[in-house]
Amino acid sequence: MNFQPILDEINAELRPLLGAGGTVASYIPALARVPAQQFGIALRTCQGQEASAGDAATSFSIQSISKLFTLTLAMRRMGDALWERIGREPSGNPFNSLVQLEHEQGKPRNPFINAGAIAVADRLVSQGDAKADILELMTSLCGEPIGFDAEVAASEAATGYRNYALANFMKSFGKLDNDVEPVLDMYFHQCAIRMSCVQLARAAGFLCRDGAHPRDGEPEITTERHARRINALMLTCGTYDAAGDVAFSIGLPCKSGVGGGIVAVVPDQLTLCVWSPALDATGNSLLGMKALELFVARTSLSIF
Repeated sequence: MNFQPILDEINAELRPLLGAGGTVASYIPALARVPAQQFGIALRTCQGQEASAGDAATSFSIQSISKLFTLTLAMRRMGDALWERIGREPSGNPFNSLVQLEHEQGKPRNPFINAGAIAVADRLVSQGDAKADILELMTSLCGEPIGFDAEVAASEAATGYRNYALANFMKSFGKLDNDVEPVLDMYFHQCAIRMSCVQLARAAGFLCRDGAHPRDGEPEITTERHARRINALMLTCGTYDAAGDVAFSIGLPCKSGVGGGIVAVVPDQLTLCVWSPALDATGNSLLGMKALELFVARTSLSIF
């Protein structure tokens, strides 16, 4: 299938809607300053074919999309032991909820809500230089240098009161091994990774290749079993409280971030990344979700 004309059509259809709805994330000052009138889309097939349209080469803060990659690192290093302190169920509550965490005695419901990702960061901090490790992974996956946005990381640290509360709450229940500060430093930095749609479509390629590296000849990133499980978690927990609607209307495993990016996987075929900073009421990119719906409608690609 020639995907370039399809992406061009989606870009042409959605570009007139830029600025017509949604709002950028305002609770992180560095993100609040991002111009909303941007849209990019890119994909990479299992065979290495790439296509892109719009602002696909513009880098942005990947935010919660980073949780895909830290989870991959943690699963690779810890295996099933990772799940002793982290659940695998949809939360049904806001991604930064304290109420559920207290009710469940400091065990996060899944690795994609903030508490779960902080717990994953804690495991990575125990394993060594977590910030260097995640950048090394992302650079390997993309085949080009990837870095942190220092301004975003500092902005997150300065205003991340609820994340501090979540981490201290888990620490009080004995669910964090390390001090809160280095764990949150890792968490704030992973969310501040800057990448483009083109780079993210490449980086997530192992999820459509049964764990194999996106580029042939490189060591595998994770096992086939782990890749399937990450995709399953993306489908059930990857888009905040909209996961059920996304499964219904799009039918692909997705992971979104409040920077406006969404990564989607068509197992055994391709990975796709869309980006537009303006968010809907659930915290997902408004035009990004529309773009995924249009892509599925035009290609009939779905896991169902």
